[in-house]
Amino acid sequence: MTGRKGIAVADAPESSTDSVRIEAPARLHFGFLDLHGGLGRRFGSVGLAIDSPALLLTARPAPTLHVEGPEAERVRRYAAAAAGHLEVGTGVAIRVERAIPAHAGFGSGTQLALAVAVALARLAGRPFSPEAFSNALDRGNRSGVGLRAFTEGGLIVDGGRGADASPPPVVARLPFPEAWRLVLILDTSMAGVHGTREVEAFRDLPRFPEAQAAEICRIVLMQVLPACVTGDADSFGAGITRMQDLVGDHFAPHQGGRYASAAVAAVLAEAARRGVAGYGQSSWGPTGFILARSEDEARTLVATLSRGENLSFLITRGRNTGATVAGGICA
Repeated sequence: MTGRKGIAVADAPESSTDSVRIEAPARLHFGFLDLHGGLGRRFGSVGLAIDSPALLLTARPAPTLHVEGPEAERVRRYAAAAAGHLEVGTGVAIRVERAIPAHAGFGSGTQLALAVAVALARLAGRPFSPEAFSNALDRGNRSGVGLRAFTEGGLIVDGGRGADASPPPVVARLPFPEAWRLVLILDTSMAGVHGTREVEAFRDLPRFPEAQAAEICRIVLMQVLPACVTGDADSFGAGITRMQDLVGDHFAPHQGGRYASAAVAAVLAEAARRGVAGYGQSSWGPTGFILARSEDEARTLVATLSRGENLSFLITRGRNTGATVAGGICA
């Protein structure tokens, strides 16, 4: 059945209230629409939920908060924040069975925070809305893509942050073509800009040119979204790549170039010479992506592209459903 706010809830016996199991997708962040902000809203984002990597965690009642697996410290912090928002205790045992790589451009923090929050809500029999939890969990400050990736998946465009503290509104959500694939290039030797460095970057960068913001908005509305609907991978990829060029060059002073990882940049340059549909870096990186028109094309790229030390490739697809939640008390 379908749960609140589009979360897919797996069927479970009504008596299954002793545990909750949640799988949540990673997301790619293709770029910002309007870093200029002259119309009253700033940022605006385009992003995509993907099948892999994905988060998997389980939670059950316990005398006190107990956490096992990777990302334990972040889980404790999110559990305390969610419990405070729900006005419930933190008596829960959480096990992270599979984590999304942190600070790699996958939105791992948002997915982990929301998964922990929905686990506590389900165990307590409370309703769950990601938007209601966003401020308590310090999520969705610049992008609404991660919140909607958790609830619905698909290709997502949000309208940026306004003057109030509410999360950016989602203005478009489309199913991503089933045949398309993305080849992810992961650099395990480094992390993308995050935390204090990210805050400083947004503070110190010059104002984004208004003409370039206008160009990006036109590309998204008149090229990227129509191409997703019609299945035109070449047009979609060209639009995303142009966005990447404009936004990446703006952030270059804080990430060492258009792309954070020189090794990933070399792979993307080689792919471009081969005429791939589109390519770029997710968020602050270092993860890069290449759009492939089919599974066969993606496999050929993985088999033939040069890869440097500390690089690995992963083929994934767009995910057109949100997190799956099984167990607990359905609010």
